[in-house]
Amino acid sequence: MIDRYTRPEMGHIWTEENKYRMWLAVETAASETLAEAGIVPAEAARAIRTKGDFSVERIHEIEAEVKHDVIAFTTAVAEKIGPESRWLHYGLTSNDVVDTAQALQVKAASVILRKGMVDLAHVLRSRALEFKHTPAIGRTHGIHAEPTTFGLKLLNWYAEMQRNLVRFDAAAEDMRVGKTSGAVGTFGHLKPEHEERICEKLGLRPAPIATQVIQRDRHAHYISTLALVTATLDKIAVEIRHLQRTEVREAQEYFSEKQKGSSAMPHKKNPITSEQISGLARVVRANTQAAFENIALWHERDISHSSVERIIFPDSTILTDYLLAKTTNLIEKLLVYPARMMRNLESTGGLIFSGQLLLDLAEAGMSREDAYRLVQGHAMRSWRDDLVFKDEVATDPEITALLTPEKLAKTFDLTRQLENVDAIFVRVLG
Repeated sequence: MIDRYTRPEMGHIWTEENKYRMWLAVETAASETLAEAGIVPAEAARAIRTKGDFSVERIHEIEAEVKHDVIAFTTAVAEKIGPESRWLHYGLTSNDVVDTAQALQVKAASVILRKGMVDLAHVLRSRALEFKHTPAIGRTHGIHAEPTTFGLKLLNWYAEMQRNLVRFDAAAEDMRVGKTSGAVGTFGHLKPEHEERICEKLGLRPAPIATQVIQRDRHAHYISTLALVTATLDKIAVEIRHLQRTEVREAQEYFSEKQKGSSAMPHKKNPITSEQISGLARVVRANTQAAFENIALWHERDISHSSVERIIFPDSTILTDYLLAKTTNLIEKLLVYPARMMRNLESTGGLIFSGQLLLDLAEAGMSREDAYRLVQGHAMRSWRDDLVFKDEVATDPEITALLTPEKLAKTFDLTRQLENVDAIFVRVLG
């Protein structure tokens, strides 16, 4: 991923240097485990632990000749270890190292991502409580529907992030597995108990069964979960983009004092952060297709997944990390305009209470069909002729015969529509 979208801590995990450090950690854990079992000499395991090292440049130099990155790695490390290096990589196949080390990278990345998700959820919760009782118009199909509160909108996003956390924890745990079961997963050279001990040293679980590779359904699950997380961020961004439209203007991205919105139009304040979130979320979603394609490999293993994962794992985790930070900052600094929300809510002259009027007329004795016909007629006429719906229905004898002025006032009472907001907050927050 390009530097523009890479935060340093996450970016470091996917550097070549760190990748090879993880490979070396696996090799070291393996040699020490085999030394404990009396298979590898103890002095060889100590040498691998104390002398094992490499330079990325040397690995690349060797790989240019041998065309095999793991062989290039073990050769470069062996040069540092000396004679005891004959015990390096003992009983292992390439993917014993590569897949197990990748699990370590994903584990480290998952710690960062989880923190980002928790931080975003905290901000969403805080701002939801801030605007818990701030009335706003609810929209369906982009059209005014019935009243809601801005706090409920934020609370809905918070609840979705909580579900994302549950899904993410499961996917991250699913990826926290290693394997040292050999070329076709049969433990032809090591034993299952060796694998268990190696994984224990690395903070991983052993994959119960594998071929030469850990099966890629786990990886597809993980990437698709990141796609779900970033889809939520996209959802939030799309809504903010709508709310910032000139005709709506109920909320707006923070715009710093020296920021400029357009090279041609000095008045512009564009939702560029939200648009960036929406755009980059598409990249993460697109990576799920490649992850699913990686599940079907030829026989016990082919290498078609390897090149793909060199791209989709760094890019997906780096982008998710970046987008979580961006969205957290977006929500934390979001400018909210309650007065404009109320003005928009009232802009249709009470049309948004047509559903309540329908129910009140039915309760008063009118058939639902007649009530719907009557209310819709007034609603369509008020919409077409820009009339005040509330005033129009108050002059209809069919309505006033059933609803007194006091009952009509209750029909158009905003607080009646929002009396269960607290109960919803209790459901979500406890």
